Amino acid sequence: MKITVLGFGSWGTAISKLLALKGHNIIGWTKDERVIESMRWNENPYYFPGKKLPQNICLTNDLDKASQKAEMIVIALPTQAVRKVICELPPTEKKIINLSKGIEIESGKFIHQICQEHLGEKVHYCSLSGPTHAEEVIDMIPTNIVAAGHNRETLKEVQEIFNTDYFRVYTNNDVLGVELCGALKNIYAIASGIIDGLGPWDNTKAALITRAIMEMRRFGEFLGAKRETFMGLSGIGDMIVTCTSKHSRNRFVGEEIGKGKKIEQILSNMVMVAEGVYTVKALMKILKTEKIEMPIAEKIYQVLYEGGDPLKCIEDLMERKPKPEFW
Repeated sequence: MKITVLGFGSWGTAISKLLALKGHNIIGWTKDERVIESMRWNENPYYFPGKKLPQNICLTNDLDKASQKAEMIVIALPTQAVRKVICELPPTEKKIINLSKGIEIESGKFIHQICQEHLGEKVHYCSLSGPTHAEEVIDMIPTNIVAAGHNRETLKEVQEIFNTDYFRVYTNNDVLGVELCGALKNIYAIASGIIDGLGPWDNTKAALITRAIMEMRRFGEFLGAKRETFMGLSGIGDMIVTCTSKHSRNRFVGEEIGKGKKIEQILSNMVMVAEGVYTVKALMKILKTEKIEMPIAEKIYQVLYEGGDPLKCIEDLMERKPKPEFW
């Protein structure tokens, strides 16, 4: 199968290797000329130095060339760039597989909504999400993920295409819930990193992860997501790995904040995108119009954008009026 991967950062590179090793012909699209040039040596040294990639991967900066003959298009772009790229694609019946995790700041929409808006309601769409750091996927570390979509045949085909002996794919029909989990867990990973920078405080981090799942589920159910999704791979699974792993760029951002660094300084020294920094801004725009209680996320926004002191924010959360755990 001819598969186009839009975006050749860490995730796009790792998934391209997986698909290429299964015998698919991969065309990766990127604007980064340095990455394109480096593929002469079958390597992406800007994300995975020293790791050789299969020869059936080629790169281009020509979007038309990349997408015209593709039978499947994989989105591996920063969330805030998805609409701009998708707008340049014609309405299509090709299968669209999304790997991006976030909410568009301007519109408050998830990736599946952006794709439907520009590619048509009949687009064969699927979102892949779960505890899947690219740094481990490219090394073929055993990994589980969930494919979310509304069309059973599309899900079955995606499962067959992506499933390997180290990359196990489950299916789920709750697209909204899966994408919501993938987006929001990045916010809480920043909070987890702040705790690591201040402490590390294991009690505090365990409480954060547990309450964050509840907070995320409350928001999801309000929007119509299924409760069980939050207990699955895209929910608690992705939350655990993103809040605890050394590979998590969102957790790293939080840790640096906890050590006293400013967000502008941290981001200026990063190659990869920490989606939670932007997702929390999109979330706060939604919360301004909806009465949903998300105190942890609100405090992260205060730290990132209003100069909030992390320790004071933790104190504020601890001093909230006591209440039942479940209601």
